[in-house]
Amino acid sequence: MSETLSLVGRNSEATSDVMKQVLVFGGTSDARFICQILDEHRISYTLSVATAVGESLAGNIGGQIRVGRIDSDEIADWLVNHAVQWVIDASHPYAELLSHNITRACEMAGVTLSRYQRRSELNDLEHPLLHKVASLQAACAVAQAFGPRVLLTTGSKELAAYQQGLPGKTLLVRVLPTSEVIAECEALGLGVDNIIALRGPFSAEFNAATYDFCAPDVVITKESGAEGGYLDKVNPALARNIPCVVVTRPQPLVCGPELLESREDVSRRVTRWLQERKS
Repeated sequence: MSETLSLVGRNSEATSDVMKQVLVFGGTSDARFICQILDEHRISYTLSVATAVGESLAGNIGGQIRVGRIDSDEIADWLVNHAVQWVIDASHPYAELLSHNITRACEMAGVTLSRYQRRSELNDLEHPLLHKVASLQAACAVAQAFGPRVLLTTGSKELAAYQQGLPGKTLLVRVLPTSEVIAECEALGLGVDNIIALRGPFSAEFNAATYDFCAPDVVITKESGAEGGYLDKVNPALARNIPCVVVTRPQPLVCGPELLESREDVSRRVTRWLQERKS
């Protein structure tokens, strides 16, 4: 599988004996702050992202960036070939296949795996119009009971599945403003009246204005945590008596001390990893 590898913000002195001993997965703001913590400790690492959008979101980090989708066998080969000692899965909470591939590869290669998953806000709010479901199919079943206009703030990857699960509905989709994503939308027959191309997260006020403009009969979203503006998406909808369907996260494949849920958790785990290397 083809890939691109570029060096971002690190000089030639990075070719030390600790080069590439840490591999971070993720094209989100979560991965970026983890990389910044590794930079603070002068730990060499590679950040693996799936797309050029993920690369741009990394910003001015000090590690290498690998761009391209990768399966479990390719991950395992990378771990062995680059003498990786620690993997941090900071991929999107809903990137279930990638997390499975990372877990399997780490088991195959005998490499320590930590999972960063932002704290959930799912239980911070209850409301008669707030419907919590475990799958896309369940979200579609709930949304079928409401009016024709469905606003999806779930990203672009599953648009075809939502289209199939919501026949006869008018889909309004909020997606990233990239040519690739817009082309995917257009290929599904979604046009200028359906596509809202913006990069979040968005404030409660912005979401409120969006709902006022779009007038959806129901909103389908994901449990994105504070970083993804979960409550800022849900509360304005409920305040307008718009039903909100939330697809809950898959259960993390990592538990115990290797499950990291805050910056403080990451900092403590980095400190512990440095101590382990010295022992």
